[in-house]
Amino acid sequence: MIWPFKPKTTKKIARIEITGVIAGDTRKRVLKALETVKEKKFPALLLRIDSPGGTVGDSQEIYEALKRLREKVKIVASFGNISASGGVYIGMGAEHIMANPGTITGSIGVILRGNNLERLLDKVGVSFKVIKSGPYKDILAFDRQLTAEEQNILQEMIDTSYQQFVTTVAEARKLAVETVKNFADGRIFTGQQAVELGVVDRLGTEEDARRWAAELAGLDPEKTEYQTIEEPKPLLNRILGGRNQSKTAIGAAIDWLEFELATSGQPLWLYRP
Repeated sequence: MIWPFKPKTTKKIARIEITGVIAGDTRKRVLKALETVKEKKFPALLLRIDSPGGTVGDSQEIYEALKRLREKVKIVASFGNISASGGVYIGMGAEHIMANPGTITGSIGVILRGNNLERLLDKVGVSFKVIKSGPYKDILAFDRQLTAEEQNILQEMIDTSYQQFVTTVAEARKLAVETVKNFADGRIFTGQQAVELGVVDRLGTEEDARRWAAELAGLDPEKTEYQTIEEPKPLLNRILGGRNQSKTAIGAAIDWLEFELATSGQPLWLYRP
């Protein structure tokens, strides 16, 4: 027997929000949310991105999951205040992209940073004895300068990651690789410039993106609502009305410091203002 009524979710748009630096926690949350979109058979997804980017692997996994999902679900990405570097990469997983005219986007490229504390350690009289299995096992050690050979190794790794990024943008936006390379030098640009470059399809707000997603799914843009897919809040936060959800400036700074420490020496698709 065929049930005559469609599930409520087939008449709604799913919405997933990606904010802040992209790392492991973001990947887990977003992948879980994408599974929910698939299981509940939402016809369209509004992907709101407000992120400077983050780690390479996590960005790639979210992108690949979006590519699989868009075989069955219409996906529109909406770039917010900033959608740069890894944020752009994730956006490439959507069929359609909209940005505000003043959105900060771009920063297509790779960065790797290490810390050299050699002079400071000399001043305080601290040194390290290292026993290693190969000459490059302690590459990017913070107590010494990079050798020329190590710099070449790291540059080759960065170049490979960069080529992956450029190729993905070219394929997703149907642009020539050389065309993408002309603006994929780490520069940032506005949403308006992104449309001119072919990185973004249209200019508009998140509300405009919602209406677009509804139209693509064959739904009435005037009446179609969206349902934000997010992790259930702890009971205490639900009782208190979410007052504990907002982060203080100190809390945000601590989160950023933790990210910096955790990703030191790791290639990043991240815009660093």
